[in-house]
Order: sequence, then structure tokens, then C-alpha cells
Amino acid sequence: MKSLPVLDQRQRPLGSLRLSVTDRCNLRCGYCMPGEDYTWMPSKDLLSFEELRRLSAVFADLGATKLRLTGGEPLLRKNLEVLVKLLVDLGRFEDVAMTTNALGLAAKAHALKAAGLTRLTVSLDSLKREKVLAMSGRDALERVLAGLDAADAAGFRGTKLDTVAMRGFNDDELPALLAFGKQRGIEVRFIEYMDVLGAVDWAAEKVISRREMLAEISKAVGADVLPFGKQGTAPAARFELGAGAELDGVDLAGYVFGIIASTTEPFCAACDRSRVTADGRWYQCLYAREGSDLRGPLRDGATDAELRGLLSESWSVRAARGAEERLDEVERGAAAHRDELSADHHLEMHKRGG
Repeated sequence: MKSLPVLDQRQRPLGSLRLSVTDRCNLRCGYCMPGEDYTWMPSKDLLSFEELRRLSAVFADLGATKLRLTGGEPLLRKNLEVLVKLLVDLGRFEDVAMTTNALGLAAKAHALKAAGLTRLTVSLDSLKREKVLAMSGRDALERVLAGLDAADAAGFRGTKLDTVAMRGFNDDELPALLAFGKQRGIEVRFIEYMDVLGAVDWAAEKVISRREMLAEISKAVGADVLPFGKQGTAPAARFELGAGAELDGVDLAGYVFGIIASTTEPFCAACDRSRVTADGRWYQCLYAREGSDLRGPLRDGATDAELRGLLSESWSVRAARGAEERLDEVERGAAAHRDELSADHHLEMHKRGG
């Protein structure tokens, strides 16, 4: 029987679960994985599909209605479509989505759609081959585009494209990315460069604020940019391009896009998301340095009721406001350094499904 939704100290529900299925990734994006070599989680430590399914059901008991599969790169987890079907068949979530770099999507899109995956979010920071190579360390653009084509052919709709906006890297491409999104029928979301624990080279001067993005986009397309809908608990504030919006012959009037302004305008007050790593650590804030061990109780025979009690008790005292705390810092630099990441691998974003 489903319990009443549990609320934290700021009256935020436990509404959205991000479930990492692997810490491995086939890219090396500088804002997430700044090095080339990493110590991967041993296979025996990863939660099994049945353990992931069971934990997801317990989270649903406490009010979670949205589930997102993450990594690392989730498509590197073998037989991922089997897990998707297990989670969808629970019948407990309004939305079972996945964030991916799309490198393996051409081979998996149809199987994932058949398994019941609701939506996709694809990460892509540039439309220029050399920039993708420079950021990710891999010549990946053509594979990403092929993945997007395959997703469309498989019947995925409502696909989103996440782009980390960085001054001096892709700040000249934001309008072009909107035109790309309009032509493909996908919603682009720009993410302010975040000082998360894996971004060891983060610097404030590289951040392009939401305010700046809106001004530059309006200038480039020759039209107003208007607020669209309410943000609610979603990370992105959405905007619509006004009448007359156009770029290089592409009519952009009415196109809706989003901006995730975690760095300059945090939305901690409405954040209902938490994260479970592939080896079963639960983080209640993206910036949290400590997580709760869920694998131990799972494998030690805890009942569903005991797991619900553990999660409920922990969430009810949650007061996390990591992005707001970072904004309050007078001298703001990278949140963690390379030696800290080496000492505690769980601080790395690719291990907690950023």
C-alpha cells in the first residue's frame, strides 16, 4: 500500500528519483570527467536489476512519481532495456526517462521504446565536430546525431537536448542550437556551467547567466523571448521565442526552450530530486559530500517496510540547499579539487548521475 508522500524540512516532497545504473562513460567531458583514467565500480558492487526495481518501488511508495535512468552513460549497462521493462511494469511512475550521450542510441532506441521508456534527454554541447572532440575527448558528433535519428525513427517524442553553456567555448552557438532543435522537433535546454564536485576547472568567468543567454538569443533571432508556463519542481525555466524570431532562414517563432540556472538563480526551494548511485548510495542533493548506504540494508535482508522507514526518516530531516549555499560564498571556486576526487570516487559526478 502506498504511503503518504514524505516531506523534508522545507516541505519538499520526495518526488523525483534519478537512478544511476553505471559509473562508466565513453566520453570525458571536462565539466564532469576531467581526467582520462578512472577506477570503475566493481561489478559485484553494482545493484542488480531486481535490486534497482525494488528500490524504485519503495521510493514510489513514498511519493516518487518520476524516474530517470542516468550514469555515467546508462547505455553502457548491458541489457538496459530489460531493466526499463521491469521499472515500467511496476506501473508506479508517470514518467520513466533516461539521460544519455546517445553514442549507443542507434543500436538501442527501438528496444528501449518497446520496453516502455517514456522520454529521452540527450547531452550535446556543440554542433561543431572539433568542439565536441575538444570537450569530450572523443570524435562523437556523428554518433550523437545518428542516435537522435534513431530515437525519432523509434517513435520517441518530447526528446530534450541538454547543452552546458560555457563562455569562450560554445557561447556563439546558442541560437544555432535553438534552430537545430526547432528543425528536429526537440526542446533545447541550456545549462549554466555548474560548480559541481567533478568540475575541477570551474571558474565564475566561464559561466553564462540565464539573463545573458536570454539577451543574446533575443538579439540573434530579432524577437522577444517570453516566459512560458511555470517552472514548478522542474529544473528548467521555459521560454518561448516571439513573433518574427528567425535565424538563417529558420522560422523560430513559437519555439519553446529551457534554461537551467542552477549557478546564478538556484531553485533549491522547489527541488524534489534525489539520486541513487549504481552501487546503492543515496544522495539528497547534487552537492552533497555524504550519501546513505542503501545496498547494505538491501543485501542484509531489510524488508520493504524497513527500507521505507529508513528513507522516510532521512528525507524528513533533509534541509539541503547546496546550490544556494554555493551562491552565498564570497570567494567562489571549484567545489572540489582533483586530489579530493581521487580520495573519494563518489564525489565524481559520473558516479552519482549528475
